[in-house]
Amino acid sequence: MKIIVAMKQVPAPDAQIRIDAAGRWIDESGLQWALNESDAYALEEALQQKEKHGGEVVAVCAGPERVGSTIREALAKGADRAIHIDCDDLASRDALGIARLLAAAIQPESPDLILTGLQSEDLGLGQTGVILAELLGLPHATLILHVEKTESGLRVKRELEEGWFQNVELPIPAVLTIQSGGNKLRYATLMGIKRAKTKEVRRIAAASLAAAAAPVVLLDRIALPQKQKTTQMLSGSPQEAAAALVEKLKFEARAL
Repeated sequence: MKIIVAMKQVPAPDAQIRIDAAGRWIDESGLQWALNESDAYALEEALQQKEKHGGEVVAVCAGPERVGSTIREALAKGADRAIHIDCDDLASRDALGIARLLAAAIQPESPDLILTGLQSEDLGLGQTGVILAELLGLPHATLILHVEKTESGLRVKRELEEGWFQNVELPIPAVLTIQSGGNKLRYATLMGIKRAKTKEVRRIAAASLAAAAAPVVLLDRIALPQKQKTTQMLSGSPQEAAAALVEKLKFEARAL
């Protein structure tokens, strides 16, 4: 089974974020970068499926030169080869534009399964995988925690709201967006890091895949959250104050 894993490189969780001069994106100079968390779970799912059923795992990542570190991480963990879509204007492309790039690079591979993360940690739109499936004309399912190959295709477990789950069967080829936490992530071994240096990384210029088009969604302005402290006095009896506090923790702070 040939499995494609579409990955994205995002600012590291502990990176110090600054807004650029235009106010429309972050200042990328001096940032630390990492593999998007849910994409890491998509890669892990692909590697586990390969271990069970054989085949090949191909990592696909779009971005500038710096995404090479994310591609090498995927290869070190066990991906067989990779495709680097060389693209310096990724931040100016919306989910549709990025999905078009991925679709053009993936289609010639004729994969049995395409896995993406549920959403990216920088924008969090959760749309690229779904749009990719539509562009390729493939069935898809989202919020996937578990994948099982069957004689007729796949059986997947989807996470719904309030602790509910849904089991869905679908044919292959298909596109799945993977939820974080479904598997335990592996670390790259020393041998894996050494082997990664010899694995194929095919570079494709974005311009040769799909011409840049005007985005249908424009990011007008971004801003860092405002830090503020407020105090609320809860009146009434101790029982009434406790009940009011629980309500605020549930529905305002969302801490419960």
